[in-house]
Amino acid sequence: MEKRTDYCGNITAQYLDQEVNLYGWVQRIRNLGNLLFIDLRDREGLVQVVVNHDSGPELMTLAESLGSEDVIQVKGTVVKRASANPDMKTGEVEVTADDITVLNKSQNPPFEIKNDAEVGEQLRLKYRYLDLRRPALQQAIMLRAKILRATHEFFDENGFINIETPILGKSSPEGARDYLVPSRIYPGSFYALPQSPQLFKQLLMGAGFDKYYQLARCFRDEDLRGDRQPEFTQIDLETSFTDEQQVQDYTEGLLKKIMKDVMDIDLKTPIARISWTDAMNKYGTDKPDTRFGMEIHDLSPVFKDSDFKVFAGAIANGGFVKGIAVKDGAKAYSRKQIEKKQDYIKRYHAKGLAWVKYEAGEFSGPVARFLTAANKSALLAEFGLEGGELLVFVADKWKVCCDSLDYLRRTFAKETGIIPKNVFDFVWVVDWPLFEYDEGFGRWIAAHHPFTMPDDEGIKLLETDPHQAHARSYDIVMNGDELGGGSIRIHKRSIQEKMLKALGFSKKRAYEQFGYLLEALDMGFPPHAGLAIGLDRFAMLLAEKDNIRDVLAFPKNANAAEPMMHAPAPVTDQQLSDLGIEIESKYQDSVVKTNASLEKQAEEEYGTNTDWDEK
Repeated sequence: MEKRTDYCGNITAQYLDQEVNLYGWVQRIRNLGNLLFIDLRDREGLVQVVVNHDSGPELMTLAESLGSEDVIQVKGTVVKRASANPDMKTGEVEVTADDITVLNKSQNPPFEIKNDAEVGEQLRLKYRYLDLRRPALQQAIMLRAKILRATHEFFDENGFINIETPILGKSSPEGARDYLVPSRIYPGSFYALPQSPQLFKQLLMGAGFDKYYQLARCFRDEDLRGDRQPEFTQIDLETSFTDEQQVQDYTEGLLKKIMKDVMDIDLKTPIARISWTDAMNKYGTDKPDTRFGMEIHDLSPVFKDSDFKVFAGAIANGGFVKGIAVKDGAKAYSRKQIEKKQDYIKRYHAKGLAWVKYEAGEFSGPVARFLTAANKSALLAEFGLEGGELLVFVADKWKVCCDSLDYLRRTFAKETGIIPKNVFDFVWVVDWPLFEYDEGFGRWIAAHHPFTMPDDEGIKLLETDPHQAHARSYDIVMNGDELGGGSIRIHKRSIQEKMLKALGFSKKRAYEQFGYLLEALDMGFPPHAGLAIGLDRFAMLLAEKDNIRDVLAFPKNANAAEPMMHAPAPVTDQQLSDLGIEIESKYQDSVVKTNASLEKQAEEEYGTNTDWDEK
């Protein structure tokens, strides 16, 4: 094929009066009788192509036969448009067609290829190759590619070695369910897809590579949400003979380059740091959104002697009274609207939501009658009240207060419009606890992972009071979303064994799961540290998308299914036999229904006759 002059979206005034050769898809046709306009689209945008009767009847007839999404080649001359379109990059010019070649006709697509098309997600994912033609999605995917390019350049410039680690590995407890792959050669045994390359990259430090990085594919079998997929990519780094500051310096350098190359934003460094404890107390979360104020205040000292039994009782039982002030919230929120939020925070085990309004120098609302003159004076000073504020309070255990007020803070901020737009605010969260209690599992788990080094005091606490220990770990947060996290790793066997023991591992189970690591730590392992950034989430945030699926080419839906390829799907009896696997009878109905559904879809597409000549 003849070489393309440039992409459609790049045909600007620089090509004026030049002959060009373009390829693309027909976006739209406007036939004005003696004049026909074609919007020709490719990944870089649109250009207007003009066909008129001066071009000859054959060319006009061909142009009139074109339909949406036909693939064509256009040869012509770039001329100035009589009426410029300032909303288009190519709006000053158009291409007068001399020749058009139809490379492939398209059937009528199931939905329009435009950004604002109202299309259900299931249909979009079934025809993902069409969905991906939409300019907004293409721009998001290309933004992700720019992040990749900047990442490779940064690590190459800083002496890191790009090393791939295995996809087929061994199952190990890392917080989520593993995806398992049965082995044909070893019947009854399974590989596991990696939740992260954590142990491999640590072993690479033991091997002496010193500086490693990888764009690592990771897999986790867990319930999905808008910022989570079963398979994802993380920007992974590990380096030896280093400390927290050096890893954070590398990370800040990487973020600085990405923000400049991808967004043309000069990121100011060093990035601010906040302790985990301060983040929880001020923002209610270890992923604080620091773009706006509305910080959480501990009001326990204000209400410790309160006549309001809800407040006094919570404090007496070792709990807290915490609250936030919503500027201009007094008029913005009715009692009914506040009560809806009270119902919502019950999912965090909050028993209720107390509130007052401050207007014209007076407090009003359900709690106002319990406020003493001292309480009112303290609230005025604590929040710097000016008038028009809504104050909401949660009285409960520390964790309940944090979770509830984190939700309320984010929600009020979004609803009142105080979150600044086009701002990317980064913060380091440091000095984490080593362990956290998982309500779902009903046990203590590692706050980061089992290979995180405790601080000096934490090492001493491992055998006496491990749940009070703190970790040498750090998270990087942007706009209230965790971008990534890392830590100093344990590089001595004695400490690693104490850590596993504190997590409830027996000596036997520890060796079964991590024997290779424990042996490696006895072989002159260097001090090392690292960090991983979630590439897909980062791309989603920079592209200002609400769902991670919008920056992935072929994502799964909310049910972890892929409608285009119909995955997951049953396999043949022979494949199961080769693996020594038999489907339990209770799942047979599901297999039969899935096969029937696939057969029905095939019949709808091709009919009941499978002879190629018939379709």
